[in-house]
Amino acid sequence: MKRQVRQAAGLLLVLCALSVSLLALASQSSRSTGNHVVVISLDGFGGWALDDPYLPLPTLRKLAATGAASSGMRPVNPSVTWPNHTSIITGVTPARHGVLFNGMLIREPAVPPRIEPWRPRNEMVRAPTLYDAAHARGLTTAQVDWVAILDAPTITWEFRERPEPGGAIAQELVKAGVLSQPDLEGFASKNILWRDEIWTAAAAHILRTHQPNLLLFHLLNLDSTQHRYAPRTPAAMTAMAHLDSQVATILKTIEDTGLAARTTVFVVSDHGFKRVNRVIRANAALLKAGLLEASDGKITRAQAYVVPEGGSALLYVTVPDESGEILAKAREALNGIEGIDRVIEPGHYASLGLPLPSDNPQMGALFLTAKEGYAFNAAIGDPLVIDASEGSLGAHGYVASDPDLRALFIASGRGIARGVQLGEIDNLDVAPTAARLLGVELKGTQGKVLEAALALR
Repeated sequence: MKRQVRQAAGLLLVLCALSVSLLALASQSSRSTGNHVVVISLDGFGGWALDDPYLPLPTLRKLAATGAASSGMRPVNPSVTWPNHTSIITGVTPARHGVLFNGMLIREPAVPPRIEPWRPRNEMVRAPTLYDAAHARGLTTAQVDWVAILDAPTITWEFRERPEPGGAIAQELVKAGVLSQPDLEGFASKNILWRDEIWTAAAAHILRTHQPNLLLFHLLNLDSTQHRYAPRTPAAMTAMAHLDSQVATILKTIEDTGLAARTTVFVVSDHGFKRVNRVIRANAALLKAGLLEASDGKITRAQAYVVPEGGSALLYVTVPDESGEILAKAREALNGIEGIDRVIEPGHYASLGLPLPSDNPQMGALFLTAKEGYAFNAAIGDPLVIDASEGSLGAHGYVASDPDLRALFIASGRGIARGVQLGEIDNLDVAPTAARLLGVELKGTQGKVLEAALALR
């Protein structure tokens, strides 16, 4: 009898110990193991910045000195935010991944196309992503203010550009006192500097609390500042210096959580910037040619329409045009307008990494590029070309081969060699390099692994 009691007591102790172990495991289930990659994107941060000794960037310079840096990272066409962020995490051009705008272009008959940003990722991105590959290997993934990523099923934790008030991370931040519920509910209306601060706090919180294997993190204030005041101005440089401090916050969090030895940090940007002196109103030319109709300054009917992307634009024929007459008329209306550099036909799209309209109906019938100092907008007023006004003095979207469009690239931490100067690279190289460091397979990339940057090859 005593022996049976002892056996029962022993079994009870084993069960209690097992229960404690299972509870401990459950409490840690949100924390990842293995290696980690953090991709920090500083929107609009020119690759030239590290070469300016009078621009205070101590954190970025230290990262570059202890890791690998590029003299300039080439963006893809069109050189705007969403296409380039998508290329950074797919390793393919827009001709393959399909994202051509900061959102999805919606086309309807006889009206101007419109861009809708809040469309599910699976409607927009046609190529496998780094976070898809990580998730397929059982790794955890997170995103803060990344783009073309809405409702992505392979993201584990997120704090969106427009966060869901009831979202898990959003509510964790409210509980932690990082922001209030009213501020969360009115998030999109707040100034961009404050939103950058909250996005940084959200990224730090996710790293501390959940320790994802992959974190994608994007900041926007510099882009907004340069659009308004132009690049290389005091306002833009102040925004750059502030971004340096936000990167420092993320690095300190990685150190404090004990993840530094297992983490690789990439600091990148999507594109550089150019100063705008004059603005091209291409749709005003289409209005004069009778291809647009307007009332009270608003377009009521369109046979053709130009969608601007800063230093480039795309022309669409919005009604049936089997004879090609409308396209020919639009081409003639645009011919010779001050500031237009080239009117590029579909036969040249492949050389620019752009899809054919037959492969992707979001692509225009013509691709327009602007000369130095000029940018496109959508207005229809006279005259066709005007001086840029205060608040629209900077732009991107120019042909990606323009040296001013070179972006930032720094990699540091686990697996990265120290003090490597890479020269110019392509942003298509980021995804395959990060995949190598995570130990995942990302198939079909057009970029290459940056072997020269790696300590372990």
